[in-house]
Amino acid sequence: MKMSTATEERIQLVDPRQAYARPPFKDQEAMKMPGSTEKMKPRPDHGEESYEGSGKLKGLTALITGADSGIGRAIAICYAREGANIAINYLSEDTDAKQTAEVAKQAGVDVSVIRGDLREESFCNELVEQTRQEHGAIDILVNNAAYQETGNDVDEFSTELFDRIFKTNVYAPFWLSRAVMKHLPPGGSIINTVSIQGYDPSPYLLPYASTKSAMLGMTKGLAKLAMDHGVRVNAVAPGPVWTPLIPGSMPKEKFEEFGADNLFGRPAQPIELAPLYVWLASPDASYVTGEVFGCTGGRTPV
Repeated sequence: MKMSTATEERIQLVDPRQAYARPPFKDQEAMKMPGSTEKMKPRPDHGEESYEGSGKLKGLTALITGADSGIGRAIAICYAREGANIAINYLSEDTDAKQTAEVAKQAGVDVSVIRGDLREESFCNELVEQTRQEHGAIDILVNNAAYQETGNDVDEFSTELFDRIFKTNVYAPFWLSRAVMKHLPPGGSIINTVSIQGYDPSPYLLPYASTKSAMLGMTKGLAKLAMDHGVRVNAVAPGPVWTPLIPGSMPKEKFEEFGADNLFGRPAQPIELAPLYVWLASPDASYVTGEVFGCTGGRTPV
């Protein structure tokens, strides 16, 4: 019996436990926050070679914070290949931001790169306005940038550090969301990156985990206000993801076995999360708002 064409073209399935690198991760160069993609071993996969778009975001404009590396870079690449124009915001890693922009531009879309510190309210307002002016519109805001440091005792978390983490992880998404609501059209989206830490906090990440709990509440509350404008607000809650944030902020004994404590026995790669952000920004998710989508390797329902 002759097999059908559909069967002959069957995609190749891969065991998700073996799809990407597994710990231990021993050979990392010492780095400080926000970290560097170039120094990571293995290098994270942002979909540079694998992701193929299909026009889901054609002609739209997206502002993505923390888009120089990690999840933000993967989102930028996927959005560009889906036809969206991209504004890349980042703090200080010029090399990483340039690389993200180069890959995104290969999709034939307009790409702007805007460096600046989200802890400043005035910069957040300027970032939204610059994006709108350079691209003519703004349809999607992805609040992805975050900062973290670890500590073994509550006394190790100074007020200055607590303030820095909250300014980056909570205040900035609020300032940006408030500013962008004046420009988002009905059907536009705000998408927040939260975390498993918002549900199952690790004590050594106390300030960071606290901000992610706050962002869960902000996502659900803002969704109710934003729908008065026809704008949807959702969030993605990652578990462990292999990004520069990890060796940049964690001691060696923690990142060596990073991601080993879930059903997959490994951390996610950024490209494994980015398609969620594509779907949430697209008209395919037109009846979805106030939701949080977990991508945690089976660690917890969110």
